[in-house]
Amino acid sequence: MSAGEAPSYRVWALPGMPEVRAGDDLAKLIAATGPGLVDGDVLLVTSKIVSKAEGRIVEATDREAAIDAETVRVVARRGPLRIVENRQGLVLAAAGVDASNTPAGTVLLLPEDSDASARSIRDGLRDTLGVEVGVVVTDTFGRPWRNGLTDVAIGAAGIRVLDDLRGGTDAHGNPLSATVVATADELASAGDLVKGKTEGLPVAVVRGLGHVLDADGAEGAEGAAAMVRVAADDMFRLGTSEAVREAVTLRRTVREFTDDPVDPGAVRRAVAAAVTAPAPHHTTPWRFVLLESEDSRTRLLDAMRDAWIADLRRDGKSEESIAKRVRRGDVLRRAPYLVVPCLVMDGSHTYGDERRDTAEREMFVVAAGAGVQNFLVALAGEQLGSAWVSSTMFCRDVVREVLDLPGTWDPLGAVAVGRAAVEPAARTGRDAEGFIEVR
Repeated sequence: MSAGEAPSYRVWALPGMPEVRAGDDLAKLIAATGPGLVDGDVLLVTSKIVSKAEGRIVEATDREAAIDAETVRVVARRGPLRIVENRQGLVLAAAGVDASNTPAGTVLLLPEDSDASARSIRDGLRDTLGVEVGVVVTDTFGRPWRNGLTDVAIGAAGIRVLDDLRGGTDAHGNPLSATVVATADELASAGDLVKGKTEGLPVAVVRGLGHVLDADGAEGAEGAAAMVRVAADDMFRLGTSEAVREAVTLRRTVREFTDDPVDPGAVRRAVAAAVTAPAPHHTTPWRFVLLESEDSRTRLLDAMRDAWIADLRRDGKSEESIAKRVRRGDVLRRAPYLVVPCLVMDGSHTYGDERRDTAEREMFVVAAGAGVQNFLVALAGEQLGSAWVSSTMFCRDVVREVLDLPGTWDPLGAVAVGRAAVEPAARTGRDAEGFIEVR
C-alpha cells in the first residue's frame, strides 16, 4: 500500500474445486484450479472439505450418538438442541457434527486438529506453487446474545490469529487496555460472504492484508487454538440449568490457596445465593459472618486452637499426637478469607414435646445446611475454591465470644475461601443408582 492510499483488500471465492474425497491432497486440488496466489494472500478453507479429505466421514444412522461421542461437556440444552464443548475444545452446537453436504446415513466430524490441517495445506501450497500464504480453516458458529450464524476460524497457519493492541493508544491518545482483535475470525467471516453455504465454493482468497501474516515467516505463529478462551477466563461458563448442575460438580474441597485477595463482592453474591435455600415457617435461619481482616481470622483461629488443644489433653492425647492434629487442621489458616455460617432458630416453634421439638430443630439444621451448600456452589461459580470445616461447632462458646456474636447464633463450622493453588484431584465417581431406593 502506497503512502496516503486508503486501506483496502479484495476477497473472492475460488472456482473449480472438485468434490473432495477421503485421502485427497487439498493443497494439490487448490493448486490445480490455477488460483494465481501471491505471497501475502490468505486462503479461507471450509472445514467440511478438510474433514472429507481427512476421512472424518462416519456412518451414523443416529446423529445424536455421534454428537455424544464428540462431546466432552454439555454447556446448554434446550429440547433437542445442545451447545457443547467438543474434543477439540470448541464450544458450539451439536459438537460440530454435520449431516449436510454428506451422503445419507453419514455425518461429518470436525478435523481432529484443524491447526495441523491448516499447516499441511500451507506447506503443500509452498511446495507446489512456491508462495508464502496464510491459511484459515473455517466453520460456522452461532454466537451468544446474537441472532444468525457467521464463520469463525477453527484452524490457522501462517497468520497472527489475534492482534493484541493492549498497551497502545487510540487516535485520541487514550490507552488501550482490553483490545485484542480476533483477526482470524474476521478473515473467516469475510470469506463466508463470497463462499456462501450452498454455492459449492469451499475456498476463498483474501488479498491486500499481508500484514496479518506472521512477521517471522509464520513458522512459529500460534494456531486458532490460541483463540479458545480457557475455563479460568470464561465468565459465562456457568449460565444455564445444565451449567448449574456443573457448578455443583465443580464445587470441590480446596485445601491449598494462593495469596491472591478474595473479592468481597463475590462472597456477598454467594451469600445472596445461600439465602435462597428453603426454610421452615418462612424463616431465615442463616447468618454468615465474614472474616475479612487478617486480625479477625488470627484471633479466632488462635482461640479455637487453644480450645482444641485443651480438649485433646483432657482426652489423654500425647503432645506429639496433638501437634499432628493441629497441623492437619491448618487449612483455615492457609486461606485468605474465612466465613463462619451460623444457625439461628428465630421463628421456630416450641411444642413442649421432645420428639416434636427435636424434629423442629432438625428442620432448621437441614435448612441451614442447604444454605451452606448454596453458598459453596455459588463460590465455585465465582471460580473461588472453598473448604467447609466443622471445627467451630466444637467450640461454639469460644467462637461467639471472639466474634462477639449473640448467644442464639450457633456456628456451623467455617468455610475457607480463596483461589486454588493447585488443581483439585479428580473426583471419585459415584453411581447415583447406588444411593436410590424405589418403592
